[in-house]
Order: sequence, then C-alpha cells, then structure tokens
Amino acid sequence: MSNIEKTITDFLLHCRVEKNLSIHTLKAYRLDLNQFFQYLSTQGGALDIEKIDKHILRDFLQELIAKNKIKTVKRKIATLKALFNYLEFDDKITVNPFRKMRIQIKEPLHLPLILALNEVKALLLSAYNEKQSCSGRTSYSYKSIVRDIAVLELLFATGTRVSELCNLKKTDVDIHQNYIKVNGKGSRERVIQVCSPEIIAILKEYIDLFHPGGSYFHYFFINRLGKRLSEQSVRFMVKKRTRSAHLGKDVTPHMFRHTFATLLLEEEVDIRYIQQLLGHSTITTTQIYTHITQHKQKEILSTRHPRGSFKLVQ
Repeated sequence: MSNIEKTITDFLLHCRVEKNLSIHTLKAYRLDLNQFFQYLSTQGGALDIEKIDKHILRDFLQELIAKNKIKTVKRKIATLKALFNYLEFDDKITVNPFRKMRIQIKEPLHLPLILALNEVKALLLSAYNEKQSCSGRTSYSYKSIVRDIAVLELLFATGTRVSELCNLKKTDVDIHQNYIKVNGKGSRERVIQVCSPEIIAILKEYIDLFHPGGSYFHYFFINRLGKRLSEQSVRFMVKKRTRSAHLGKDVTPHMFRHTFATLLLEEEVDIRYIQQLLGHSTITTTQIYTHITQHKQKEILSTRHPRGSFKLVQ
C-alpha cells in the first residue's frame, strides 16, 4: 500500500470513528479521494503525501472543471480540503497546500423548482379520494395509500429531506405531543411540530395499520416486509401520485421541501425560523428562497407601501 493509499484509509477511518460521519458522506469522500489517487497515479506513479503541493492541486482542479459540473467540483475540493486539514491538524504534513491557494469557484444560480399551492392541494386530494374509494380496510392496497398520504403530508408539513423522512425511527414520532424528531446532516437534531389535525389523524391511522400494538419494527415508515421504506420507493410513489393527480409535471420529494420553504417565506415568516426548520447550518443556504418570491415582493410593495395611499399629481 502506497503512502497516499494509507493516508486515505486513515482519514476515512478518522471520519467514521471520530467524526461519526454518515454512510453517504463517507461514500462520497471515498469516491472523491480514489479519483484523486487515480489522477496522481497517472502523473508518474504514487507520490508521497508530503510532495503534493499547490501546483499539483491546481492541475487536478483544472481537470475536474473540464469534466464535471461546478457543484461536483466544489464537493470534490471540499473533500480534499477536509483531508489536508486532517493531515495538518495531526502534524502529518509540514505545509497544507490549500493555505497557499485562493480558490474561487462561482456556481451558477439554479432556482429550486417548487409546487404551486393548488398543485399540492390537487396531489393530496387525489390521494385522499383514492383512499375513500379503496375497498377493504385490511387490504394492503388500503394500507399502502394510507402510508403514501402520511409520507406526502409529512414532506409538505415539515420540509424534511426524503432521507430524513425514511430514517425516522418509531421513537422519533410522538403522536401525543404532535412532533417529529429529525436527525439531519452533520448529526444535527431538530424537532418539528405537526400542527394540522388532518395530518395527526392520518399518522394515527398509519400507526394503527403498520405498527399495531407497538410493533417491534425499528423504523417508522416501513414496506410490506417490515423493512425501512427506501428513498427510491418514495420517489416512485411521488411520481405515481403525480400522474394520478394529472399535474403534468415531474415532481420529486425534494420539491416539497422547496415548496415548504418558499410558501413560508411568502407568508412573511422570518428566514431564520425557516433556516431552523430546514436544518441548514448557515442562513446562506436558506437565502436562495428569497430569489423566487419576487412576485410576492411586488404584491407587498404595490398594496401595502404607504406611498400608494396618496397622489400628488392631479
């Protein structure tokens, strides 16, 4: 094993054991660092970690930019920075090459896609109507539609990521105090209240059908085998429900999160509250939603600004 391979192995172990990073983050780190190692191998064989300088990193960065989207490039650079910060902190390198670099990669602004409120209503109404017409409360088709509604309602009511929703434990959902406990990115935990009586009712029905008598299942949302409901299953379900509601657009679970944030912002909820609800570590991430509420801004300024209440020119 080369010096660099051992360094990568040690770093990933540090991330798993000491930093307790998620499986998804570790997988991304491993892929990014393996790509860096492969690049180094094509530049004259395996190098000593101490010999990696800003020139090597700059050449690698240019190759990344040529072959990847800007968002992907930023993630890979963040992975390398984490590696070299770890090496510097543990005194395994003398100089951190990133300290001699000024990297500014501007990502083009892509506004998040959202659902209009009437589209959310149509989607939920279609699902509830199917539930009403479903015969046999004990059939799996009935149980399935109840679970689908519970998932859709929570996605829209809480703005959780689909991964957070699928990883909810039974103990994370308190139907008596009306809240869910979400474990988000960076192991940050947040509690979100569920305030709608209709949502509480569908959650209670879901629990009666899937966790009767306090079942031994670990996860809250489960499939017919009692296993954790996967993110992919939720994506397929959302597409199916979208077709049933005849929305005529491609809807993803994450669009509910964007819609949740945007509609709250349009109702003039303080952006810092929205940041907390979404579990963003910095408000910078949340501020993207301010770019998609221009029509609301126009409405407020045209109807509420005091200048509109008087005329000076006849």
